Amino acid sequence: MPSVAQRLVNLDLDLLRAFVAVAETGSFTRAGARISRTQSAVSLQIQRLEAQLDIQLFTRDPRRVTLTHSGETLLIQARKLLRLNDEIVAGILEHNLEGEVRLGAPEDFATAHLPGILGDFVHAYPHVNLSVTCDLTLHLIEALSQGALDLALIKREPLGPDVGTPVWREQLVWVAADIDLLETHAKLPLIAAPAPCVYRKRAITALDAAARPWRMAYTSPSLAGQHAALRAGLGVTVLPREMAPDDLVIVEGALPALPDAEIALKRAKSLPVAAERLAEFVLSALETEGSA
Repeated sequence: MPSVAQRLVNLDLDLLRAFVAVAETGSFTRAGARISRTQSAVSLQIQRLEAQLDIQLFTRDPRRVTLTHSGETLLIQARKLLRLNDEIVAGILEHNLEGEVRLGAPEDFATAHLPGILGDFVHAYPHVNLSVTCDLTLHLIEALSQGALDLALIKREPLGPDVGTPVWREQLVWVAADIDLLETHAKLPLIAAPAPCVYRKRAITALDAAARPWRMAYTSPSLAGQHAALRAGLGVTVLPREMAPDDLVIVEGALPALPDAEIALKRAKSLPVAAERLAEFVLSALETEGSA
């Protein structure tokens, strides 16, 4: 009998959608709630997909399921395939899909990564009204819990799927207008967003661990305000490497290393069809961009 590699395998999109749901939620039960299937039905779908591909996709323990290496590889491709399928269906059947989708995102991440994704979404669903709110993660989570948002991209510590689906890792760096700033102050002046902020926490934790004295020199919820303070030489800050402005200096080696931060997509408890479509767009596009 020919092996999987020697025969043509037609992937079942329903099985792939169940697989993606389990991978994103870390649970067969939560995946079933998302795709309107029972836990046992989802488990059966995963077994069928594993048999079809002759690979193990998840490792299971009593508390949660985790992707295997093969599962991680398939997840990227499965999201691409599902997104292509949904774009085709949208063009034929759902082109007239209507409604409003309310998305929240941090200002810096929205500016750097979302315009192209949202443009593709609006092109695929021209009758959907898209509302985007840029704010601090704390405020986005509050808005989501109060029903004011459907989806929110949030900055967070690397956590499990209960606090959103991870979509992006950010390499954090120290940024200043001039490296000489490090030598001219007994206490390192910091520029940051108000607490709680992942970048602020990263900076303070790293400096305290290294026993480096510091003081909070400038606090602003606005990214533009933080950049202005940096250019004025008021202090140093923590930013994702790819978002550091070209006219500022990335400080290498002189300050303690910073662990990565994570961006996750968090959903409201109940989503309209249009919001679920946007979630799929965001997950597929950001994962593809991040793996490029």
